[in-house]
Amino acid sequence: MTLKKTMIAAGTLMALAAGIALPQSAAALDAKQKEEIGAFIKEYLVANPEIMLEVQEALSAKQRAKQQQASQAAIANNKKAIFNSAYDVVLGNPKGDVTIVEFFDYNCGYCKRALSDMDEIVAKDKNVRFVLKEFPILGPDSLAAHKVSAAFRLIAPEKYGDFHRALLGAEERATEETAIAVAAKLGVTEEQLREKMEDDPNDASVREAYMLANDLGITGTPSYVIGNEAVYGAVGAAEISGKVANMRECGKTVC
Repeated sequence: MTLKKTMIAAGTLMALAAGIALPQSAAALDAKQKEEIGAFIKEYLVANPEIMLEVQEALSAKQRAKQQQASQAAIANNKKAIFNSAYDVVLGNPKGDVTIVEFFDYNCGYCKRALSDMDEIVAKDKNVRFVLKEFPILGPDSLAAHKVSAAFRLIAPEKYGDFHRALLGAEERATEETAIAVAAKLGVTEEQLREKMEDDPNDASVREAYMLANDLGITGTPSYVIGNEAVYGAVGAAEISGKVANMRECGKTVC
């Protein structure tokens, strides 16, 4: 391959890696030239496979940035529904200076492990407002358990924190039956729950959670909203607390 073709091939490779449109001179190569350049690119990548990791990392970073831009716009457009929905429960300090919103499912294993993160944050930071947003996405049992949970909240809101910890912290799968059993231990009967579930089936709450999750790019649980950022996955108490500290320092999760 001539020096000129080698330079074109290298330039083509870099353009492909960077996602840049090829210049007309490269795009207009004949079939033989394209075959030679293709062989060069293959040879180069085989000899330097680490470049593909760099390309993948760059692509992932670009996708994350795009996702965060979209979620920030969604947060700005849905502040009331995200942070002050009538369907949600607030733990911690109701008048706290920073709000953490958690989307969770009672059958999510990661949510079960993240329960201790919530308890640690609320115990250590007396000025955090922690919002629980029920987001049943793991099948009919989850939806049934969340319907019981919503009814319990309406009947005994002062006991919801205990109900939430007991049901989410249980080893067995959350179902309508197990949720009713937890409620009974806290003094709310099955008859009371079923009456409330019939009067208020919780459909609007679930629809709102699904709509917000779609706008925010949330596809799994737990996921959080803190200030101007959507946080995906069980990232741990330390990372969440760090974002809370940044909110207090500069009004953003990343200063």
